[in-house]
Amino acid sequence: MFIPQVDAPTLLNSQSVITPPLQLDKPPHFSLDVSGVAGLLGGDDAVSAMAAVHVYGGRRWLGWYNTPGSFQIAKRLSSFAKSVSLRGNISKPFFSKSVDTDPTALFGTVDCKGPKFRAAHSGTVMQETSHVATLFMKECAAWDSEGNVVPGRRTQPVGITIADLGQAPASEMRPARSSAFTLLFASIPIAVSIGTCALCAVCGDWYASSLILVGIVASGISCLVLGSADFVFTHPEPAKGSPAGDGILGSDKDIVLLRGTEGAVNSITRGSFSLRFSSAAHYTLIRWCSVLFFIQCITQLLLIPQASLFGQVMFLTSLGASALYNAWLSSLDKEKIHRKLVFERVLENPTLTKYTLGTRTTAVVFMLLVLQPQDSTRLLNELLPNDTKVWKQWKATVLEQLRHPRDQSFLSESKLGDLDRFTQQQRDLLHLLFEDARAAYNGYRDYLGVDLL
Repeated sequence: MFIPQVDAPTLLNSQSVITPPLQLDKPPHFSLDVSGVAGLLGGDDAVSAMAAVHVYGGRRWLGWYNTPGSFQIAKRLSSFAKSVSLRGNISKPFFSKSVDTDPTALFGTVDCKGPKFRAAHSGTVMQETSHVATLFMKECAAWDSEGNVVPGRRTQPVGITIADLGQAPASEMRPARSSAFTLLFASIPIAVSIGTCALCAVCGDWYASSLILVGIVASGISCLVLGSADFVFTHPEPAKGSPAGDGILGSDKDIVLLRGTEGAVNSITRGSFSLRFSSAAHYTLIRWCSVLFFIQCITQLLLIPQASLFGQVMFLTSLGASALYNAWLSSLDKEKIHRKLVFERVLENPTLTKYTLGTRTTAVVFMLLVLQPQDSTRLLNELLPNDTKVWKQWKATVLEQLRHPRDQSFLSESKLGDLDRFTQQQRDLLHLLFEDARAAYNGYRDYLGVDLL
């Protein structure tokens, strides 16, 4: 077999033609690690914690720490300032008079509408009430589970809370807010952030030190700007000569009977909270706060990998302490705090009396007895729209006896009249309905503090 001979110089020349693969030189001292994206985490808790600036007193001064979630905060502040501009809430000139805005718009929450309200004397029907009415309803529901249980037939129990409101609050007020130990707990992330910033500076790691400082400044200035708004409660003043504002607030299972002046009832059905900035210039400052948070997010993402291992550990330590504080602050029940704010600071602890009645029929008669409306017929037909022969007879009998609610004859079934025109089944139903009315009357006498006979 023939094998060609290749001399050594030729072999060396052929190998020299093969070039090695291209090697890209990496920039010295650059390593992208996960610590750079730490500022993108914890956004929900950070936004919720910043929302607390209007819930707790003095919170505006306690934002000086390197908070995580800068990207989410920046987006929320930017969308808030833009939404205010689109709604035309910023008036001219630039340094104008005070500007009000809905506090729920700032943090993307939903301003829940309140339940339906029926006025007992004026005939007003409000399909939707204010968010304050929702808060008041929930506070009444949490006040006592069942209250006074009225004996009688039990099919679908209805809870009724009678709220005697007393004096109407001022048409505009700035209620005092809870402290909730914010100063004590806020001192922890503030101390950790300042301490880690100082340690990095002492060790010569200016990347980590400066970025922690940027986070402290961004959070502190934003809390100052947002906290500069007054937390204001307002409600419309009633017209002179308005009748009492008594009425029915609630759904089928949980009902609150509001008793008081028109102004006191208006504070619940039409009251609202708002953030009042001293001028439109504050919305421009909010935009700049958003820009500052965007800058913080980008610089942390790009420059933290340039820091030393010690600097990165200090940076993550400051974020960790701040994240724990944000998580604690966001875990507090802000709705419960708002409910207490309405109940204790705005309405000044109205008197509540709760009853549980076994059927809706019993509940309706009880409400009519307590409220004594001007037009009982209208209200009775709205609450119980049944219009069969039995129901018409029962309604006519009850309406007649409602004219004299303290008369002992209310307990007499003889007022039903001639029952020969009803079948036995209809008589049985009529008897049950009348027993419901009698149970309601007994509950009403208990409310009045009158001994039952």
